[in-house]
Amino acid sequence: MTKHIGIAACSAEGAALCYRTICSEAQAIMGRHWHPEVSLHTHPLGLYLQTLEGKGGWQGVAQLMTDSSVRLASMGADFIICPDNTIHQAFELAAASSPVPWLHIAEVVATEAKQKGLTKLGILGTRYLMEGPVYPLKLEAIDIASETPSESDKKEINRIIFEELVNGKFNETSRQFMQEVIDVLKRRGCDGVILGCTEIPLLIEQQDSVLPVLDSTRLLARAALLTAMQKGSLSKIKKRK
Repeated sequence: MTKHIGIAACSAEGAALCYRTICSEAQAIMGRHWHPEVSLHTHPLGLYLQTLEGKGGWQGVAQLMTDSSVRLASMGADFIICPDNTIHQAFELAAASSPVPWLHIAEVVATEAKQKGLTKLGILGTRYLMEGPVYPLKLEAIDIASETPSESDKKEINRIIFEELVNGKFNETSRQFMQEVIDVLKRRGCDGVILGCTEIPLLIEQQDSVLPVLDSTRLLARAALLTAMQKGSLSKIKKRK
């Protein structure tokens, strides 16, 4: 028996990658065509952005997340994951009102970084994410430093995410730009980079980066899979990668 995974989605591309990863990598330990039960609920990305940029703010975002958790729990979900880094700024508010537990994407990534012995990480994501506390707080708690790109680079990364990646557009010029940003982060002393937007792994993979990448989407999916199977190691799953 496995636990039922609930996915509280925000943007379609990142949620789809997370879902596919759970279903495909489960087969390494459950057998061909087998995976835990998975349910997904998503409010429109536009509603999240409207809420965040309007009067609702992060409290309003938390209410949307909690609403998803209530709906997912009613479908039988035993725990919730959210394959969206940015809205984790409202995580504590949402989790406090949720009928079932949540996994925190930044905690999953930070744990992986610590296991890899990384000491200073570059953070890529939306402007909200790069300028927010989601990753710095989790990394500082385990003595890992962090860096973010320059102001001009943050602006362009944010544009790429909202104008291209969330719409399923993956341009070579954008890939090259991201590679250049990662090069700069390496020169600034980073020994790893967090792909902290759940769509960035669709544009940048390990072979595209001069730094070890921490793919937040797939790491969260694997953590959810292990939680569902009540296992404590990523080793069996990683063999498939």
